[in-house]
Order: sequence, then structure tokens, then C-alpha cells
Amino acid sequence: MIKEIHSKTILNHVKQPDTYFGLKYNMNLYRGCQHQCIYCDSRSACYQIENFADIHIKANAVELLEDVLPRKRVCGTIGSGSMNDPYMPIERKINLTGRALKVIARNSFPVHIITKSDLVLRDLETLKEINKVYAAVSFTITTADDELAKKLEPGAPPTSARLEAMKTLSDAGILTGVTMQPILPFIEDTPKNISSVVELAHQNGTSYILPWFGMSLREGSRDYYYDKLDQLFPGLKQQYVQRYGSRYVCNAPNWRELDDLFQKAVYKYGIATQMPIFTPEKITKSKPDPQLPLFLDTDKHGLDG
Repeated sequence: MIKEIHSKTILNHVKQPDTYFGLKYNMNLYRGCQHQCIYCDSRSACYQIENFADIHIKANAVELLEDVLPRKRVCGTIGSGSMNDPYMPIERKINLTGRALKVIARNSFPVHIITKSDLVLRDLETLKEINKVYAAVSFTITTADDELAKKLEPGAPPTSARLEAMKTLSDAGILTGVTMQPILPFIEDTPKNISSVVELAHQNGTSYILPWFGMSLREGSRDYYYDKLDQLFPGLKQQYVQRYGSRYVCNAPNWRELDDLFQKAVYKYGIATQMPIFTPEKITKSKPDPQLPLFLDTDKHGLDG
């Protein structure tokens, strides 16, 4: 189901300080997501989204932005992509993200977009304008295998398309990187996969890679994920139940090995593990979360979405 709704607000304040992405505001233009990634934390019961496959379009979002941005006293980075993907397929027709970015550009606000879609390239010229202040695009890439990605992220473009889009943005001078998270235990947590993602990201112009060698599971998202495991990887659910029980944080059993391999690979290619973030005075390097790679606060940043 796709329907329009009207929202009272469009920008939410991010808990400060956000030293990971440097966000001041968070913007969700849609509710629900068509990418239907099997691991998405946004299905968790705490978010109270009855059916995550239902897409609600915030029809008055652009008008809200036009009203609120000129009145903001702090010029902070606006994040998009926390609870859903701003470039899900419906965006091709609705162009809500594209119109919102034009408002952001006119008001000279910085932006950081997290996406799994090459549709972001449609807004390249707007992003170039925003980049006079600061623009960053992070592509979520958790596997180098297009066929595996299709199973895990059935509504999203393949990994190869994301990499090509990243190369185009990077060549255009837009800060681009990879959110390599979640890395699903027993599925993506192999040295070959981690090495391949790093190498491909390097070949396609990444400036940074932000990893988490594990995933989050809680009420709502856990049941959905386990049902998909039974369909796609028969027998694997039992390994999760045995190892993690009802835990929220599910780190890969070999996360230390993967992190060691990852650190050596990014050092070899000169890839940062912190993204440069915007401050009103200057662009600075973000500080790594002290618990990474053990745990990323997905309540704050919603990267499983």
C-alpha cells in the first residue's frame, strides 16, 4: 500500500554530540521502505510501524522544509536515510527527496545521505550545489556478491550499481563512502567478503568505510529476519538462536579476525575509518564510536534500514 500523509514536523534533532556522522538534524521523507532488506532494524516493535512494506509519503515535507530551514539558527548537517531509504523506487516518480534537496541547497545547509540506490545520481547537480557547504553520500554495502545482495535486499539495486554510482559521485567531487553494516553472522562474515568490499570500494573512489561486523536483532525485526532465514538459508536460524538467544547486539563470531583484516586492508589503500564531518567553522574528522566495531547505536542512526 502507498498513501500520502501529512506530518507536523520534518526535521528531528539528533542527540548531541553526534561524533559519528556529525548530524544536527534527521529527515525522513517517507515511512516504510520498498527495499525490504531482511535485516532492517526499522521493523523493530519500538518504532511502532505496523507494516513496514506500507509506504507513507509525507506529502507536505517540502513545504515544511521551506518554512523551517530559514528559521533555523544553527546550520547543522541534515541526515537522510535513517529509517528508510530516501531513494527507494517510489522516489523515481514522486521526487520528494530531490525536491527537498533543492530546498536544502537554497538555504545553504549541509547534508549526509545514506542509501542503497544509484538513483541518487539524478540529484547530482543539486548535490554539487550543496557541496559548496558540505555534501556526503554513504552507500550501504555489506556484500560484494550481487546475487547474495538480491536475497538480502530484494528491492534495492545491486551492489555493482551502488559502486558505479559512488565512482560517479566521487569523480564529481562529492564526499562518498561505505557503511559496511550490518555484516550478517554466518552469511557475510567471511574474510573473502570483507576483502572484496574494501577492494571494490577503493576502486570506485571511496573516502571512508564505516564497518560493523555484526547486526542488531530485537522484537519485531528478529521474527521477520528468522522467517526469511528459514526461506533463504534453511537451518541457519538455529545457529542464531543457539548463539544469540534474545540478545539485541549480535556480533559475528569471528569479528576480531575480520576487524584485523579490515584494518590492514584500509591501511593498504589509505581509506579512512572515520568520515570527515561538517562543523559551522570547518570540516573535521569524526571521532570513532568507542564501542565500534562491537556495537553501533542503530537507534540513533538507523543503519540497518
